[in-house]
Amino acid sequence: MVEAVASAVSPVIRRNNVTVSGRADGPVMLFAHGYGCDQAMWRRLVPYFSDTHRLVLFDNVGAGRSDVEAYDREKYGSLAGYAADLLEICEALDLKDVILVAHSVSAMVGVIAAAQEPERFSRLVLVAPSPRYTNDPAHGYVGGFSKEDIEGLLASLDSNYFAWAEALAPMAMGNPEDPELSEELRSSFCRTDPAIASHFARVTFLSDTRNILDQVGTDSLVLQCSEDLLAPPEVGSYVHRHLAHSTLVQLQATGHCPHVSAPQDTAQAILNYLSGSP
Repeated sequence: MVEAVASAVSPVIRRNNVTVSGRADGPVMLFAHGYGCDQAMWRRLVPYFSDTHRLVLFDNVGAGRSDVEAYDREKYGSLAGYAADLLEICEALDLKDVILVAHSVSAMVGVIAAAQEPERFSRLVLVAPSPRYTNDPAHGYVGGFSKEDIEGLLASLDSNYFAWAEALAPMAMGNPEDPELSEELRSSFCRTDPAIASHFARVTFLSDTRNILDQVGTDSLVLQCSEDLLAPPEVGSYVHRHLAHSTLVQLQATGHCPHVSAPQDTAQAILNYLSGSP
C-alpha cells in the first residue's frame, strides 16, 4: 500500500508529493522519474521490491501532484535545482544508505546529488542515463543528437507542445507493437504544464554533466537499453567508463523506458546487482 507522507512533516514533502510504501524497516529505495513523467511511471517496477525495501517516490516540481506554485525558473534553470530537491527529501525523511533508482535526466540529477553528499547514498541505479544529449566531435563524444537536432526538437516543442508530445512519446518508448505504452507516456507528457515542460526540456536536452561523473565514488549500476534513440549504446559505455565503481548491464529491452516496457527484466537486473549476482 502506498501512503502519502503526512503533510505536516515538512513543506519539502508537500512540495514533491512524497509517498512511502513497502517494508517500513527495509533498506531504502528512492525512485526519481524522468522528463515528462511522474512517480506513477514506476508502478510496474516497485512491486518487485515492496516486500524487502522501504520505497520512497516523489514528483519533480511541476510534475504529477507536486506543488506547481513552488516552481521557480531560476532554481530549476539547471539540474542542480532538482538535485537540491532530492537531497532535501532525503534530509526531511532522514534517509541514509539510500539506493537511488533514477531514470533518464534524473539519473544525472542523482549523480550530482551523490557528488555533493556521497554519504547519503549506498548505490546508484541509473536507468538509461545521458550526461549530454548532443554530440561533441571535438572530444569524441557521441550523445546521439547533433546541435541542429536538439534545436529542431525544442523549436517543435515551442510551436505545439501537444503535437510534440505525441511525436516524441513513441520515439522514446519504442516497442511499436505495444502502442498503449506510448500512449501512457504521451498522456504523462500532456499532464505537465506546457510552460514548465518547455523550460525543463531545455534544461534537460542542453545539459552537460560529463564533468560530474569522475567526482562520484558511489557504487553504481548503469542500465543500458537496446535500440534507445535518446541514449544510444555509446552513452551508456561513456557513463560506465567515467563512474569509478560502476557496472554496465545491457538490457534486451528496447526504447528509453525499460521500467515501463520490460519491468521484470529491469527488476531482475537490479536484484542481481544488489545481491552481487552476475
